[in-house]
Amino acid sequence: MGYPISLIRSGDGAPQASPVRKFLRRPAPGSSDFTWDADEYVPNNKLSLFVRGSSLYAAMFDEIAAAKDSVSLETYRFGGDATGRAFAGRLAEAARRGVRVRVIYDSVGSLELLPETVSMMRNAGVQLLEYHPVAPWRPRWAWNRRDHRKILVVDGRIGFVGGMNLSDEHAPADAGGLDWPDAHARVEGPAAHELERLFRAVWHKETGRWFEATAPEGPPAGSASARVVGNHELLKRFAIREAYVNALRAARSDVAIANSYFIPDWRIRRSLAQAVKRGVSVRVLVPGISDIRSVWYAMRSTYSSLLSRGVRIFEWQGPMMHAKAVVVDGRWSAVGSYNLDRRSLQHNLEANLHAVDEAFASELLSAFAVGLQGAREITPDAWAKRSALERGLERFFSSFDYFF
Repeated sequence: MGYPISLIRSGDGAPQASPVRKFLRRPAPGSSDFTWDADEYVPNNKLSLFVRGSSLYAAMFDEIAAAKDSVSLETYRFGGDATGRAFAGRLAEAARRGVRVRVIYDSVGSLELLPETVSMMRNAGVQLLEYHPVAPWRPRWAWNRRDHRKILVVDGRIGFVGGMNLSDEHAPADAGGLDWPDAHARVEGPAAHELERLFRAVWHKETGRWFEATAPEGPPAGSASARVVGNHELLKRFAIREAYVNALRAARSDVAIANSYFIPDWRIRRSLAQAVKRGVSVRVLVPGISDIRSVWYAMRSTYSSLLSRGVRIFEWQGPMMHAKAVVVDGRWSAVGSYNLDRRSLQHNLEANLHAVDEAFASELLSAFAVGLQGAREITPDAWAKRSALERGLERFFSSFDYFF
């Protein structure tokens, strides 16, 4: 699969699909390293990692406050809680001082967003798009198509993408939040502009209105090569999954995965098993306590086949682990909103940042190591001794994985 569709303007103002295509390629036989076309990843980016909402939200607030031209925010969950209200206030402040602020929020994910908060932002000049409103009386209202992305782009040059919503689940405990651990990336440089391309594509498709994005300017922000990948309907539906499969096929030493709703399809499971067969160490970190119990049982229905093939599985024992990240061979990494489940594969709009950068991969691996310290490994022997009730619940809920 190629690069996600990105809209640009032609001479007559009509949006067109960018012809750019980008891959992580499978290495040549006998090679011990990744091969890829360097010009297919966007160079000159600076990347940094956030694993807690307290630091991420502070960084986002700083960038919104410093915005000079535009703020583009796309989120699944815009909470009606203290965190959601804080973001609404910051966005309204930016709009009042003349910044062009556009917000896309998912209707189902943001059911708790208060009408008065929406009105406050609109009155301040924030442009709002509710993605696929809950309206079952309308024909083709696409209840199962959700926008699961978490994107913020400021002035076309600084972007954020990852797994954290704008809600108290990720807020620190001392502020009344649940302090869920997660993975979110800040990118400064050309890749941030690519994030905004994804935002503009949804905005145009849902509203019919186009807007020009702010082109990034200035010297190179960093040395990281990065690629923004988004899945879309039809031909681009499997873009992120294909990138995962290609990376797993290229692995030669180590694969580290942290995923909150880990129900991989057969291609991912096969790629993991083949990696182990080649001598690759494959470790998967999953939540030991899930916010959705039925999904947790469906997840566990896949463990037997993976454990029997040598994949090591660890259950995080703290608050809900919400990350969606992977590192391959300490060099290639991905952070985003994409869960390894059927909902992300077939139904949701998702966005990932894929990077070829050892420094960023090292940051992720350090966070992964901390997660393992607070996790319990599921061994094949212990797994075989689980109760008949647990086995039954796993089989029952796995039959509904199409809807998870």
